[in-house]
Amino acid sequence: MDFDRFRISPGERVLDMGCGAGRHAFELYRRGAHVVAFDRDEKELAAVATMFGAMELEGEPPAGASARTVTGDALGLPFPDDSFDKIVAAEVLEHIPDDMSAMAELLRVLKPGGRLAVTVPSWLPERICWALSEDYHTAPGGHVRIYTRAELEAKLKATGFEVGGHHHAHGLHAPYWWIKCAVGVDNDSHPAASAYHRLLVWDIMKRPLATRLADRVLNPVIGKSVVVYFTKPDVPVRERAHAAA
Repeated sequence: MDFDRFRISPGERVLDMGCGAGRHAFELYRRGAHVVAFDRDEKELAAVATMFGAMELEGEPPAGASARTVTGDALGLPFPDDSFDKIVAAEVLEHIPDDMSAMAELLRVLKPGGRLAVTVPSWLPERICWALSEDYHTAPGGHVRIYTRAELEAKLKATGFEVGGHHHAHGLHAPYWWIKCAVGVDNDSHPAASAYHRLLVWDIMKRPLATRLADRVLNPVIGKSVVVYFTKPDVPVRERAHAAA
């Protein structure tokens, strides 16, 4: 996700819906937001809460920021209407059979004028993964669909959001998943998978110029994720149509 496009202001209430291991939630906390890390996996949320505590002890978040975890279901978010200034839903909608109900919940809890950032696997890299490995997409809790960007945007527009641009990300990650699918998604010890994983960890830790440039070139072609930005209108579409009439 590009935080130059999806700017976070200190004091904003931000929901990380389907936070998983908490990567985005931690960055939101560092940027001074009041963060709610939401997921159905209590074990992962416990680790996220521990990390929030460690970050506070180290003085990473600015004064006034806060972070907490909440367990629940994306089809019934336990928050009042218009609760959040911004929402992140990263790599989660492709796991939810009733995705449009989850989208409706995101619209409900986002404030009018608020922004939503959604990431899902890009169609081509994901389609290759499905072709290489049945286990990749049939495991319990796995991916239930492959979105095209047009489908994702159309569904969220039908829910009531306005589309606000997109980009691709993680071009270096797609070959890693193709290797994993080819050798076995759980075969982390395979030499090719292990070597590529070390490369990705080195890239994340060191962020060398060469791999940053490679990622930038690869993203539009084989970026593992597509990131789409949306806005909740200040006035609902039906009310605007009625006023115009």
